[in-house]
Amino acid sequence: MSYPYMDLIEKALAEDIGIKDITTNALIPESQQGHACITAKENGVVAGVEIAKQTFLTVDPALLIEIVITDGMMVKPGDIIAKLSGNTHGILTAERVALNFLQHLSGIATITSHYVKAVEGLKATIVDTRKTLPGLRELQKEAVRHGGGKNHRMRLDDGILIKDNHIKALRNSGKNIGDIVSLARVNAPSDISIEIEVTTIEEAEEAMAAGADIIMLDNMSLEEMKQAVKLINGKIKTEASGGVTLENVRTIAETGVDIISVGALTHSVMALDINLKLL
Repeated sequence: MSYPYMDLIEKALAEDIGIKDITTNALIPESQQGHACITAKENGVVAGVEIAKQTFLTVDPALLIEIVITDGMMVKPGDIIAKLSGNTHGILTAERVALNFLQHLSGIATITSHYVKAVEGLKATIVDTRKTLPGLRELQKEAVRHGGGKNHRMRLDDGILIKDNHIKALRNSGKNIGDIVSLARVNAPSDISIEIEVTTIEEAEEAMAAGADIIMLDNMSLEEMKQAVKLINGKIKTEASGGVTLENVRTIAETGVDIISVGALTHSVMALDINLKLL
């Protein structure tokens, strides 16, 4: 079975290499063999090891790669993630793209682990959003799982999520929150969950009465969230969304919400510091 992200790897390599790696070709003998280590330079959670490995092997299938630390494992500065040996050309030409994948995905896993740790002991689940980089969604969401988080919708066909612009479009035709949820219930397959975004206690009450499966409390104050959760009283799942940070996520979780969605897990993550050095 072929590796599922080969097209992505090939596009990334073509983008990075162009016609050829002229620096390596100009300086390093084609026959030169070498050894290298990929090493963590800061604390974090690793993700993207396999796509990094496959990137090296795409450039040079003869490279020998020993994975020392696998996805989901913690690292500290100095920990060796992988060891490589073989033709130096292959190692150097693939280095940047392989590390780009590994650093970015490890950054996602690491920040996710911080959010998960912050709500430890409370019932709230940390989930991602669709605020992902084009073409990288599956990998980014996999990295969230390696960090201990859960995935929200992968695609628009995974469930109904009625957001502000849907509501605005339908309010213009005279429909209220209850009408909108009922319309979705009539037109959606019976096994599809219906979630609706609300911004007030009154809207939450309407959504609950209409039979929504999940109510998203969007950009509500902490006091409003507490009131909404108390009103819903566990009858329907609640999700907090908007303005979530590491500094306030525990306080949000303490309102009693079931789910906290965090766009920052994927849309503005800082890469984990990881390097490759020839020995």
